[in-house]
Amino acid sequence: MSESFALAAERLRELDRDRYAASLIVPGEHRQGVQAIFAFSAEIAAIRERVSEPGPGEIRLQWWVDAIEGEGHGAISSNPVADALLKTLETYALPAGPLLRLLAARRFDLYHDPMPDIGQFEGYAGETVSVLYQYAAMILAGGSADEAADAAGHLGVAQALGGHLRAFGYNAARGQLFLPLSVFAAHGVREADVYAGADSAELRAALGQLAELAHQHADKARSAIAPLSPRLKPAFASIALVDMDLKRAGRHVAAPFIGHRTPSPLSRMFALTWWMLRHGRS
Repeated sequence: MSESFALAAERLRELDRDRYAASLIVPGEHRQGVQAIFAFSAEIAAIRERVSEPGPGEIRLQWWVDAIEGEGHGAISSNPVADALLKTLETYALPAGPLLRLLAARRFDLYHDPMPDIGQFEGYAGETVSVLYQYAAMILAGGSADEAADAAGHLGVAQALGGHLRAFGYNAARGQLFLPLSVFAAHGVREADVYAGADSAELRAALGQLAELAHQHADKARSAIAPLSPRLKPAFASIALVDMDLKRAGRHVAAPFIGHRTPSPLSRMFALTWWMLRHGRS
């Protein structure tokens, strides 16, 4: 493994423990490529935590656009995540377009406009999360992996819903609403109520509806993963973590503004390994 790939893997472990753990399920000969894709995503997702206003975030996103389009200024290779990403795209002949769409979608993170509706959320999740699993499947397939599109699509939406249910209170305190505003409005919950931290039966009903939607996407993901070739299944081991999170979703629905203890990294790794032993070879 080159130094850039080793540093990218370490950066992934620092920023996104879940996807780092999931990457360890991938066979060794393809692991560094998957880690490079995941590390890129983790770097982009972290931008909103590093900036206090949209302008600097837009500049960082544009730097990545330039790097991927080959128009970067300065030493792109001095950034290990960028270097590992570009080498992965070249090695596996992966298209760059979906990464550019991921960067465009992540502009939403920098502002305080609420997510309008379910369709917009599913599109956002597809371009920021589902795409990662489609890339992982392509790396494992050594080329096109069209048969994995449904699995990637549903897994990404289920994981995004679960993650934003878990982070609902944190984001609300920052004046951000990543979950669909239309669902809250349908239950009589105003945007201002969310930002004020006003718990209510109506709010919990809205969150419960979104948790049910996450379960539906997870069910569809499992059905789509089941018939895939064993060669591709390691790309989708994260379904084990989604299932673990959705079993705990009721806690976040019942107390949306209270922090909850997250499962230990060891339990996350065990869930991934157990899933692979049960499903990875069938």
